[in-house]
Amino acid sequence: MLSADEFAFLQRLLRERSGLALSEDKEYLVTTRLKPVMEDHGLATLPALVARLRAQPNGEITHQVVEAMTTNESLFFRDAKPFEALTQLMLPRLAAVRGARPIRIWCAAASTGQEPYSIAIILEENAGRFGSTPVEILATDLSRAALRRARLGEYTAFEVGRGMPKHYLERYFKKTARNHYAIAPKIRSRVTFEVRNLLEPYDRLGQFDIVFCRNVLIYFDRPTKQDVLERLAQIIPQDGYLVLGGPETTLGLTSKFVRHGEWRNVYTRAVSSPAGSLATDRICA
Repeated sequence: MLSADEFAFLQRLLRERSGLALSEDKEYLVTTRLKPVMEDHGLATLPALVARLRAQPNGEITHQVVEAMTTNESLFFRDAKPFEALTQLMLPRLAAVRGARPIRIWCAAASTGQEPYSIAIILEENAGRFGSTPVEILATDLSRAALRRARLGEYTAFEVGRGMPKHYLERYFKKTARNHYAIAPKIRSRVTFEVRNLLEPYDRLGQFDIVFCRNVLIYFDRPTKQDVLERLAQIIPQDGYLVLGGPETTLGLTSKFVRHGEWRNVYTRAVSSPAGSLATDRICA
């Protein structure tokens, strides 16, 4: 059992390193998720783990704790609507104005790769539909372990059974000797994976026409949500798109984005009014 001071230390550490807002009623979660880290380092109790974290704030054990506490839940084609919007709205409109300039897509919390690979499959399925406009996919996550799995592109039968249409499974996966499913090289090669933390500066990544930042903000406190959204607005062009998760919204957090009228959880950049103020109530058709 952690003391109030020890739990507060862990809360600060996780908030500063990952943005995770850990509430006081989640100590059971701490015990469950950090047990493997404790065993790996030969630590018998949570207080002993906290003491090690205090002694080695930038050590490997700190990275392991942050990765263990962040959620890496993902599945293929999670929530169908964002992928329908990608095919029917975002890519056609952007391809019409980008020409030969690449459309850049950022999956900002890629976890073990299901989301970016779902996008890559959509691109393969619609090859030629968007003219000659190339599409680049950058997939990032703060979890190095999750990205190692993502780069491998190999999934269990359970993982590919969650959301993956059968004809896509047959077309883009090959069964391995371990009875896993390996994604086709032509799909894997469409995605670039990098370790990135949303709390760190990402303006050097350049502009992105589409940003998928789904089911991440729900774990942040209000100031962190506002900070992330404000900085995303700096790298999404005026005709670009932001895609959030089902329970997430920009309402009350920033005036830089407005919800698209037809597609739920798809946001566009707000348009400045003649007076220079941001029109926060505009709904795009």
